[in-house]
Amino acid sequence: MNDLTRRGFLFSAAAASTTLALASPAASASAGSSGPPDAAGAGWFARPRRAVRPMVRWWWPDAHVDPAEIRREVDQLADAGFGGAEIAAVHHSIRDKSVLDPAGHGWGTPAWNAGVEAALDQAARRGLTIDLTIGPSWPAAVPTITPESEAAVKELAYGSMTVAAGATYTGEVPPPAVAGHPVRKLLLVQAARIEPAHSTRDETGLDPASVVEVAVTGGQVTWSAPADGEWVLIAYWERGSGQRPESGPHTEPEAYVIDHFSRAGTHAVIDYWESTLLTPALRRLLKRSGGALFEDSIEIETDALPWTPGLPAEFKRRRGYDVAPFLPVIVLKEEDPVFAYNAALTRHARKDYWDTVSELFNEHHFGMLRDWAHSIGLELRAQPYGLQTDAIAAAAIIDVPEGESLGFKNLDDYRCLAGGRDLAGREVMSCEAGAYQGGAYTTTWKKLLRTMGGAYAAGLNQTVLHGFSYASAPGAGWPGFAAFTPYNGTAGYAESWGPRQPTWRHMSDLSGYFARVHAVMRAGAPRADVAVLRQTGYTKTGIGASWFTSSGVPAGWTHQFISEPLLDLPAARVARGRLAPGGPAYKALFVEGDKFYAAECTMALRVARRLLEYAGAGLPIVLLGAWRAAAVPGVARDGENEQLRAMIADLLTRPTVRMVAAQADVPAALDALGVRPDVRYATASTLLTARRVAGDVDYYYLCNGKHVENPKPPVAPIDHDVTLARTARDGVPYLLDPWTGRVQRAALYTEEGDGIRLRVALRPGESMVVAIGRPGLFGTPARTAPHVVATDADLVRYDGSTLVVRASRAGTYTTTLSDGRTVTSVIGPVPEPTVLSSWRLEVEDWRPEGTVAHLLDLDRLASWSTIPELADVSGIGLYTTDVHVEGGAYLDLGEVTDTCRVLVEGRRLHPVNQLNPVVDLGRGARTLQVEVATPLGNRLRVADPAVYGGLARQPYGLVGPVRLVPYVEARVDAR
Repeated sequence: MNDLTRRGFLFSAAAASTTLALASPAASASAGSSGPPDAAGAGWFARPRRAVRPMVRWWWPDAHVDPAEIRREVDQLADAGFGGAEIAAVHHSIRDKSVLDPAGHGWGTPAWNAGVEAALDQAARRGLTIDLTIGPSWPAAVPTITPESEAAVKELAYGSMTVAAGATYTGEVPPPAVAGHPVRKLLLVQAARIEPAHSTRDETGLDPASVVEVAVTGGQVTWSAPADGEWVLIAYWERGSGQRPESGPHTEPEAYVIDHFSRAGTHAVIDYWESTLLTPALRRLLKRSGGALFEDSIEIETDALPWTPGLPAEFKRRRGYDVAPFLPVIVLKEEDPVFAYNAALTRHARKDYWDTVSELFNEHHFGMLRDWAHSIGLELRAQPYGLQTDAIAAAAIIDVPEGESLGFKNLDDYRCLAGGRDLAGREVMSCEAGAYQGGAYTTTWKKLLRTMGGAYAAGLNQTVLHGFSYASAPGAGWPGFAAFTPYNGTAGYAESWGPRQPTWRHMSDLSGYFARVHAVMRAGAPRADVAVLRQTGYTKTGIGASWFTSSGVPAGWTHQFISEPLLDLPAARVARGRLAPGGPAYKALFVEGDKFYAAECTMALRVARRLLEYAGAGLPIVLLGAWRAAAVPGVARDGENEQLRAMIADLLTRPTVRMVAAQADVPAALDALGVRPDVRYATASTLLTARRVAGDVDYYYLCNGKHVENPKPPVAPIDHDVTLARTARDGVPYLLDPWTGRVQRAALYTEEGDGIRLRVALRPGESMVVAIGRPGLFGTPARTAPHVVATDADLVRYDGSTLVVRASRAGTYTTTLSDGRTVTSVIGPVPEPTVLSSWRLEVEDWRPEGTVAHLLDLDRLASWSTIPELADVSGIGLYTTDVHVEGGAYLDLGEVTDTCRVLVEGRRLHPVNQLNPVVDLGRGARTLQVEVATPLGNRLRVADPAVYGGLARQPYGLVGPVRLVPYVEARVDAR
């Protein structure tokens, strides 16, 4: 049966055919009610509350919006099952910026505020929340500053001049090597002797002991080089970078990016909001429907060194020494270093610089913004990366840290943010989802589902679709304004979801799926097997953890990343051998060399002290590398390395600590310490998992995916046993279908001490949810027949309290029960599977001038691109055929592009699993219909060839083969 075994196929389909029907499709799409995940009922899952529903990025062409249309679009989002939207001024697609009128229709104008007020008011009426971006586009900027302002973004540019041995240089201070804003301030001039032994391919070596300050008089330098080698004069210029937010102008006067490392920069943002944006009406509305203040990734663009005027003083206060002697190896030219000392000293000085910048950024920017956002009734949601700063620590400061599917090609990038979130005790991590380059109007939901599946296993629990464009804008053609397409004259970033897309008709099915996954991934508290301690907390790097990422994840291990500042959090304590027992409850701490600084084994003294405390409290710790020769990060003071090595030596004497030399030795060290993963299976698998614990109920999210996007070889179907740890000793498994909202108690499983072993069969990207809790959970019968531990039938399930086997072939089937008995069940004649090839097809062909109908009789299924009448058609197709089913039957749709629904006798069935489109039809003769919706790409290829003509024609429609697979059921006599 396609790419699954028959048993795996039927097992997957059974999750959609449970006898416990909790919600109709219409009810599943409603706002629903909230409830504790460990409550007796499952309404929280079947009808997810608005707070867990997906969001969209809502792109406006600045204030060229009509409040009436704004209200209509809020209604469209609410009706489609979304929980909120983030308003952003984005118009990269508008190349003629003269039509935007920033003075009358820019960000922050009365017209902008009127639109925002309409959005907030209508959102309050519909139960949605509205997020607001911190500034016009990104990075954060305000129109009240200029590049020379104290609050404006700054850079440190260098200029240099080589001076021969014994020669004298007389002349102007060397100007900046990279041109920039003309207003600049000279900070310092130095001289250093060139040391070829320290040179690299791209960096000129210098002798650190030779660095001296050079006097400047009236902008002139007169300096004589000693006779012991070639020297270089280096001047340092502080200046505003003049960076403006993307794709402006958005304001009049034009906005400039703020200094993200100073209090002055953050105050400029706060002051502008307080004086201009926060009208009395807006303040009132934010209390009703305001969600969060949002800041995109920190894309500070400079060809010099990111800088802030207070940095030298802050560096001295925080690092304990002057930064000036190390400026030569810190400065940058076009993002690359220029000079170097010996490798170790260079590495340590650069780390000290970026650690200082990171602390300033997190304290003066995120900390201040969060506190101010709270004062006006908002949370702070942000993407805390883009610079060489500690994003793990930032994720513990921000209310809602956010990642992105475009930039995060590796699940460890999400795991970094999840570690900060979970140790800080916060709930939500969101994701900018689906921003595929060149994917405008060709992105399928299947692609998005496969992209996001693994991210949920890495801790994601809020999806923010990229995005929903406002209906129109000056100069925009059909199908309407799209924020990112055209982009440089061709198809841009995906996607402008909304009523302009045929697939929007099925949106409530998809939003319901996302909401149920979110609900599960917010239930109770997270669990992860191992905390990976990083000396440098960068993310959006694609750099994983030794052994765990490449080998541990395929074996069932889960991990998160933490960084030094997180160890000061109240939750970062050890009890009962677990780190953060009330949160992730890590079973072990793993420490390796600093992946971002030559893999050097470095550790701060305060961290070593904390690890000694942890080991004393019984936490298993594994060190990978030569830690007996460890060094402190940054430039060491006298005696610090010796202190550290003494503490490491003490640490290595503790019974819960192991040091290993190679990655291959990690699993043996964990085993020796008695550390086991929560999820276990026999052979390496592409299964990705996440566990949450709510009281005595365990929730497992399982997805068939890989650690990276677009893996080679691609992900294949899986079908194997999985053992899941359980909290309750009497816990039994339940299958929660995120597509339909239905829940059933699993009938086939084996108890293994503190775990439950069951079979998992998933297609690529497909996911499932398993809960383990007391009998009678979710409204199921508290007393049932013994469960099944083995059967040769295709499937076994509970029908109320009765066991039922199901098979697609006649025969006598043997079932072994948990009480040791073996019983037989007889399945009578079963019709053979049938391929359904004859269909009546009605197509709504979406065109700029309106819809056109096509009616075809098909004697075989094929993609629209191969049918002459439909070759360039995008829209909605309704396939109709008559079937006759004596007993029950599955409908296996085979290949479908893109979204689909199934109707029987005109009645829509529950939502279809879009990655495994198999539906239980039930019984009797019936008229069968399949509704398929497509992206707009094929139509746009011919409707707007100047922009979209380069798109490849996509194979839309129901391709199949569509198979009707009859089955028969029989009771299992378990008395």
